[in-house]
Amino acid sequence: MDQQNQVSVEFLQAFSDAWNRHDLDGLMEFMADDCVFQAAGGPELCGKTFAGRAAVREGFALAWQAFPDAQWLDGVHFVCGDRGVSEWTFTGTRADGTRIEARGVDIFTFRNGKIAVKNAFRKDRPPVSGAAR
Repeated sequence: MDQQNQVSVEFLQAFSDAWNRHDLDGLMEFMADDCVFQAAGGPELCGKTFAGRAAVREGFALAWQAFPDAQWLDGVHFVCGDRGVSEWTFTGTRADGTRIEARGVDIFTFRNGKIAVKNAFRKDRPPVSGAAR
């Protein structure tokens, strides 16, 4: 990856900020045209895979459908060449009132200054009753 197309920690923080604003259009600006999103859950070995811009957009939107108040807090990011990681604490409440708080990570592959692959992992923690972490 050349210097001009190098992704930075600030890039990943801006991506995280778009998630917390629930800004789907903003998120897609970070993604490569042939992007892939591997969700934390789903029937496949890698969770559920969404490939291509339209499918990735749909996959991202599912997070807010399942958890309308979803937030990814306490972000810590690093970049090394064409790979990067974001660590975060996911919080969200389902329509039935079930509240989730769990640590997770996104592992990224970058190409030409964009996210080519976002592979999400989240701890499988039982629902929590309070706001304490």
